[in-house]
Amino acid sequence: MAATNIDLLAFSDALLVLGTAGVIVPAVHRWRVNPVLTFLVAGAVLGPLGLGSFKGVWPSLQWVTITDAKNVGAIAELGVVFLLFLIGLELSFERLMTMRRLVFGLGSLQVVLSATAISIAAAVLGSKGAAAVVIGLCLALSSTAIVIELLSEQRRLMSATGRASFAVLLLQDLAVVPMLLLVNILGADNGPSIATGVMIALAQAALAVALIVVIGRLLLRPFFRLVAATETPELFVAATLFVIVGTGVAAAVAGLSMALGAFVAGLILAESEFRKQIEVTIDPFKGLLLGMFFFTVGMGVDFREVAREPLLVLGAVVGLIGLKAAILTGLARLFGLSWPTSVEIGLLLGPGGEFAFVGIGLASLSGLIPANVSTFVLTVTSLTMVLIPVLAQLARRLSGRLEAKRPVPPELTAVPTGSGKGRAIVVGHGRVGQIVCAMLEQHGYPFISTDRNPAAVSEWRRRGREVYYGDAATPAFLKSCGLLEADGIIVTIHDQDGIDEIVKVARALRPDILIVSRARDATHARHLYAIGVTDAVPETIESSLQLSEAALVGLGLPTGLVIASIHEKRDEFRHELQEAAGRAGQAETHAIRAKTLRGS
Repeated sequence: MAATNIDLLAFSDALLVLGTAGVIVPAVHRWRVNPVLTFLVAGAVLGPLGLGSFKGVWPSLQWVTITDAKNVGAIAELGVVFLLFLIGLELSFERLMTMRRLVFGLGSLQVVLSATAISIAAAVLGSKGAAAVVIGLCLALSSTAIVIELLSEQRRLMSATGRASFAVLLLQDLAVVPMLLLVNILGADNGPSIATGVMIALAQAALAVALIVVIGRLLLRPFFRLVAATETPELFVAATLFVIVGTGVAAAVAGLSMALGAFVAGLILAESEFRKQIEVTIDPFKGLLLGMFFFTVGMGVDFREVAREPLLVLGAVVGLIGLKAAILTGLARLFGLSWPTSVEIGLLLGPGGEFAFVGIGLASLSGLIPANVSTFVLTVTSLTMVLIPVLAQLARRLSGRLEAKRPVPPELTAVPTGSGKGRAIVVGHGRVGQIVCAMLEQHGYPFISTDRNPAAVSEWRRRGREVYYGDAATPAFLKSCGLLEADGIIVTIHDQDGIDEIVKVARALRPDILIVSRARDATHARHLYAIGVTDAVPETIESSLQLSEAALVGLGLPTGLVIASIHEKRDEFRHELQEAAGRAGQAETHAIRAKTLRGS
């Protein structure tokens, strides 16, 4: 059999990025180095403008450097698409409308004022009119991918800083379409007026988004219901990836960005019963693809450009961040945000963003911007993006020293839907779970419920109950349901192995949380106490107690005395089971110690 010829160089770029994610990032994590910063630096060092530029001198470098940025660039862009889809899931149309003052007010003013100021600065430095306008528009935008990822990692997306930052970033993403059209118009020899072209683009964008929303609302829920009914995790993963990439491609065909299409799909699914499971499904893909994206951003740093004009590059980096930060801080104060929040927003959104690589690259190809100016601007943009993790730390330190004298605007304080704060989580929405939820509703205690039956989940959501489809034995799913902030978890399913797994996962994630679980019998209850439940309710014992109560009352004994005796007997059983579980645990510990001593 003839040996198959394999072009190993075709795989080297992907292996390099995977090696960064699997080896370098974990290695530096022990020094508490931010993963985003690690990917950015690795891209700068190993990219075609770093060590890759010397492969002509030392050919062996081709095995440890990126040979062609296009090999990973297209895949890396999917990281931003997945990120925007997840952001859409975190939001909802209702919450988006709640934030409309910051999105369309603060966000719009930031883009207009920043673009104007940067355009004037570019013109002063020698750029022609059209080139200055394009540079100003591209650099006015910030990095959605890096800022959102940093805030998400710090679990601050729902803080005042996180929500206000997202409001501005969302408007910037919406502004990408007319900006790209403007670059095309400015770069063309003939064509319609700028105003006419922008209006046409906005109309096309509105029509495309409307079509995605209508089709999505009609098809997405039935589609996921059909897939979930198969109870095959692989098919659910495939369906989720299909929806994200499919809506992104549909938006791109309509002239929008793929990320915007995915964001709209996320908004549509944010109110669905599949939201939690979808978050869990795509999170690993999002993390890896975003890492590739940050790697490609780092590849945009041209060290030769820095070496040629170090002072000019440094001045441009500081000037861009300082100018945008000052504008953002002032506008945030104008919209009622506190000094700490305003300063954080300014420093987080002051650097440039990923759109600059698209806009400036397009302008350079059309001849609007000279190649040397394009290289300089993209190098400055890359350096500012590399500094975002450092600026985030600086922002938190500065904001900690400032006093928040203003009340937080109401759109920044609303508790997000699905948050675990002040809630109970009911696992299982069968006959037992439905009764538990009904009692929680009767007493006005907030809760969410989960179940693995998509048809039942859909039915109860139509009735107005907050039930989500998903596997509660998965740690990521329980976190998505708000376990880390919840007051308690109530396990009502009947499968003994499933109960055990959920209890172990919940106790590992939250050693202090209240766990009340259904048990098959006394033996199972003792086992559950041994693995960490707060309270176990055995079916056989509870049914016998209820039977006894009904019989005694029916025989004419005083109801109050009967109920008191039933409660007393229930406490006796609970105490006996807990003691038995404790003795069993101690015996197991002694046995393990004895076995260890014999082995030594």
